[in-house]
Amino acid sequence: MNPKVPPVLYELAGLLMKNAAPDVPPPERASDLSLSALLLVVAAEMWDRGAAVLVEENRALRALLGEAGEDGDLRISALTVENERLRAGLIAAHAAAEAAGDTAREAAIWAELVASTERRRLSMAPV
Repeated sequence: MNPKVPPVLYELAGLLMKNAAPDVPPPERASDLSLSALLLVVAAEMWDRGAAVLVEENRALRALLGEAGEDGDLRISALTVENERLRAGLIAAHAAAEAAGDTAREAAIWAELVASTERRRLSMAPV
């Protein structure tokens, strides 16, 4: 998720502390609290499915890159490191496929990128 959940939660904590002050203008308070509620919904959704999305994506990338292996450490931080490594490999594979004129390989890579976007789409996304 971009942004990552921890910085969002820190920002929300700051907004909540600021809005506890009695001198905050009501329109500003209403705006901040509405934004806070929306961000908490997003953070809850990402928290709930974040590991599943990364595991599924890592499996798909490994298959596309012809790599064996599984995610042994299911912490989001570890899954993200592995995802970034696999995505770097995907970039190299895409460049090689493009240079070689391997349109079938390029199509497979683009299909995974589309699938990755769909996996990460929020349930409340308008599109």
